[in-house]
Amino acid sequence: MTGLKRLIFLTNDDGIDAPGLEALRRQMLAETDWRVLVVAPDRERSGAGHSVSLRQPVYVSEREGDGMRGRAWAVAGTPADCVKVGLAALTDRRPDLVVSGINRGANLGTDVFYSGTVAAAVQGAILGIPSLAVSLNAHEGADFRLAARVAVRLAELVLYRGLPPGTMLNVNVPDGLPVPVPGFALTRLGSGFWLNQVQERVDAGGRSYYWLASNPAAVANEPGTDHLAMAEGKVSITPIHFDLTHPPSLDLLGAWDIPAALGRGGF
Repeated sequence: MTGLKRLIFLTNDDGIDAPGLEALRRQMLAETDWRVLVVAPDRERSGAGHSVSLRQPVYVSEREGDGMRGRAWAVAGTPADCVKVGLAALTDRRPDLVVSGINRGANLGTDVFYSGTVAAAVQGAILGIPSLAVSLNAHEGADFRLAARVAVRLAELVLYRGLPPGTMLNVNVPDGLPVPVPGFALTRLGSGFWLNQVQERVDAGGRSYYWLASNPAAVANEPGTDHLAMAEGKVSITPIHFDLTHPPSLDLLGAWDIPAALGRGGF
């Protein structure tokens, strides 16, 4: 391994042609000597969460890359598929880092359960590779250049310092920040969520169907959360571990004496 350039694995959930992914790729190639491998969905897969394609083919097509500095692949699958297939079949060696993004729109609080951007980074962490998910809190007319610079700096720091096993960083960048960036915050996930809205509609053939829509609920910007960091115009950095166990509930459930209670059911 001595003398090999760092290999960075880029993916996202907005699709391989998304401007956030291209801005991140260009910034890495401009500022570093890393090899950059892009393996991303062939179309937008926002909201895919950590779904994987089981019992169906996952087609892959190569896109024009950057010669010796990197290659690019479009995957007909989810962001998690991209990481699983990419690491198993599309790399000549194990990447040093997985970076997912830059997503159009923030991924805060409970968004991490739905986000394909975050799921791709979690999949990297599951497979033992330090991973980042990077999102920009902007939609129309988003300028990804500053978020790309932040992502590259954090990637350099993670490569130097490392991350605890099974941990990834969820990074959210406010829109329109000045240079230099005014502040960074180490945060926990906030409690914000989306209001569930299901609309019944009728198609041209007269058949009923449902359209899923969501609007953000009012969020209490609690101290120490990613939501508060966004409100204060700071870059939010949240360490996330894929072990979702809630330790206090183990003690609570222990008091239920579950073996005795269920044993009385005659199983």
